[in-house]
Amino acid sequence: MLIRRQSEFPAANEYFRPPAGARAAPEFSGLLHIRQGRIETDPRLENPRIQGRDARLFPRITLGFVSNGDVLVPLQRGQIVAEHGPAEVPSYWSVIPQFGRIWRDPSEDGPWSRAAFPLMLVSDTENHAHQGVATFRYQGREVSELQFQFAQQTAPYLLQQHFIGWGRVRMKFAPLAGREAARHRASAQAELARRLPHRPWADLLREAPAHSLDGFGGPVLERWRVIAALVRDGTIYHQESSTSYGDYPYPLEMRFGVRSVMKSIGAPLALLRLAQVYGPYVLTLKIGDYVAGLDPKYRAVRFIDAANMATGFGGTGSWSTQPNDPLDGYLEGDYEAWFAAPSHRDKVRQIRRSLRPYPWDPGTVMRYRDQDFYLLGAAIDRFVKTVRGPRADAWDLLQSEVFEPIGIAYAPTVRTRESRSRRGLPWFNAGYYPTLDDLAKIAILYQSRGAHRGEQILHRGLTEGLLSARGALAKQADLSLGGEGSPGPTAANGELYQMGFHFRPYLDTRGKPYHVPTMWGAGESEVILYPNGMISIVIAKALELAPGETARSNAGSETVRAVERFKPFD
Repeated sequence: MLIRRQSEFPAANEYFRPPAGARAAPEFSGLLHIRQGRIETDPRLENPRIQGRDARLFPRITLGFVSNGDVLVPLQRGQIVAEHGPAEVPSYWSVIPQFGRIWRDPSEDGPWSRAAFPLMLVSDTENHAHQGVATFRYQGREVSELQFQFAQQTAPYLLQQHFIGWGRVRMKFAPLAGREAARHRASAQAELARRLPHRPWADLLREAPAHSLDGFGGPVLERWRVIAALVRDGTIYHQESSTSYGDYPYPLEMRFGVRSVMKSIGAPLALLRLAQVYGPYVLTLKIGDYVAGLDPKYRAVRFIDAANMATGFGGTGSWSTQPNDPLDGYLEGDYEAWFAAPSHRDKVRQIRRSLRPYPWDPGTVMRYRDQDFYLLGAAIDRFVKTVRGPRADAWDLLQSEVFEPIGIAYAPTVRTRESRSRRGLPWFNAGYYPTLDDLAKIAILYQSRGAHRGEQILHRGLTEGLLSARGALAKQADLSLGGEGSPGPTAANGELYQMGFHFRPYLDTRGKPYHVPTMWGAGESEVILYPNGMISIVIAKALELAPGETARSNAGSETVRAVERFKPFD
């Protein structure tokens, strides 16, 4: 029998959600001033200090909550909450809280009630996330310590380790104004009402032909998967997120560090939205006209060239393109110094110092470079400011004109860190922390050719062209050797790339060739859009593997085959 009062951590994940027979708890409303505290880890972190900040410290933060029925509503839900106030050693972490629950434990007769909520550990230095849970007890204006644990995660990078973390920290309660509490209850109800329907994976298995979904989630090995889901007719069917301490209790609240999946979201959605508002000419604007301090070659690099990873810049690795290797030199040119550079100026300085032009023209050779998408985001942001004023912001535009209309209330993302409290630029190469619901809605918007409930949000023609890979570059080809335009999607030219999407060749059971639009992020996370209208989402953590470990099986396109078996394409 599960003991509801937990003294040892990590605990079974069941401890963080109401048990059978839970009783209604009294209303909760207030601010929690949470002290900095120790995070115990397994294994021990070998290099916990990054840029003077310590990953073994839970950050000093203030979180506000109200209850709405048995739902615990964080005031800062979906937002990156950074550590505040001076500290002898600052924490490496910020947090993102999500919707939780309140209850009275049936085994307790005392005055205390329980609250629990999902909590993500994130950083403003990279796109890594630990999916965790936290709990506290309350009666009136008294609160206990905050107990927390982080037993799941998306791929680490700067820390270079997978780990489990847990601990407890002291905190103080402060009241919340009644008017503010009512406002948050109302907005939370509206937000939850706009979520897509969701059902457990077992429901889908009962409806699917026998064994049709075998292998779904592969070829990523199961031990490296965080969660997997299939979107069918607007409903999310999700598997459980398994951890060493049982299934994660709030799978739809998980926010993930999706890394380069961002490349299929930030810049493409911004460009397609701007093309709808101002015209397709925005794709032909030049990077060098909007970002200062770059090599003169950038005055010939169009926005669409950067979105296609074809700037003709970043000259590290081999200059041979016969055949082309799109990853040649990707992590060279002191990549880590550029990645960790905090400010926009620092990042541009690293680009000038470490990278140089290739001999070919922009738009002819695809070479994968995070720097291309970062600069594209900076250029888009500057363009938005030129047409909408100096306070305009590219990510705010996406939030208000793309995300909010399709039901995404919050879109937390990493920004550069600027001096004098100036707001930083959003990274467009990585940095987004979406939920399954967010990813599904974005993919549905693409599949709907940029329309939502009768409103054309994205430019329809350009969105159609993107999904059909019209104008996409073959990854291993070199158009500078001659020929006109893109080779187009054929079975012979392998993988294609365009506007952040990987188009992977696939022969269906009838032998018909497809290039399947795929969002991909380091760690083997993938969001795939299918010709039968379905969407698969696989979030994985296969980064920083030990020598000899592998992330994928040799079974090939298991998830794509499973989706085709479930519902044949076309």
